[in-house]
Formats: sequence, C-alpha cells, structure tokens
Amino acid sequence: MSCCVTDKPKNPKKVSRQQVYTLLVEVGRKDGDDLPRNATGAALMCYASGIDEAEAVRETVAILKQAGMAPLDVSGYGTLDERLAEGHDISSEERGLMGRALDENSVIIAQMTPFFDKI
Repeated sequence: MSCCVTDKPKNPKKVSRQQVYTLLVEVGRKDGDDLPRNATGAALMCYASGIDEAEAVRETVAILKQAGMAPLDVSGYGTLDERLAEGHDISSEERGLMGRALDENSVIIAQMTPFFDKI
C-alpha cells in the first residue's frame, strides 16, 4: 500500500497587494482640530497603505475626519517605486515610516505644516 504526502502548508501566508502611497492633504479649520490658534489650515504629509491610490486616499480622508479635521484637497505622489523612478530623494527615515504604514496597514502623518494669513 502506498500513500501520497504533500508538503503543502496548511495555512499559506497570503501575499499582500497593499502598497504605501505618499499623500499631501490640505485641511481647513474645524472646531477641535488641534491646529495652532491663528492657523488658517495646514498641509499634512501622509503615508497611507492601500490596494490602490484611491483606497489610500479614501482611508486617509476618513481617518482625518474621524480625528476632527476638515480635509479639503489630496495630492498623490505615488508609491515608493514610482517616486524613485521619478528621481525623488527618499531618506531612510521616510522609508521607515512607509514600512510602518505597510506593516500596520495604517495612515501615518509624517509632517504637519500650518498655514497662516499674512498680515
């Protein structure tokens, strides 16, 4: 009597199609937004995971709204590979934040620059 044995794993790890996208989000003012008192809004540099850029944008906007912010506009700068192909200089710190966003399937706000009216 012969028997067949396969080495197929019982729970093969699914290959993730998630990528990290670099997004610049402009936000306006909203009560409780935690922006500086005299600011008129801000720009947020974000790294967001998603299957595509549209999903990354939707998730980022939803999280910012949940955090009490008022997203006005989102500009996408692509994935790490797309940015490298365009000649962007990407620091190890930035790569680390992108890796964290991918590992945690999250949105990372890397930088916030408030806007002020000139008087």
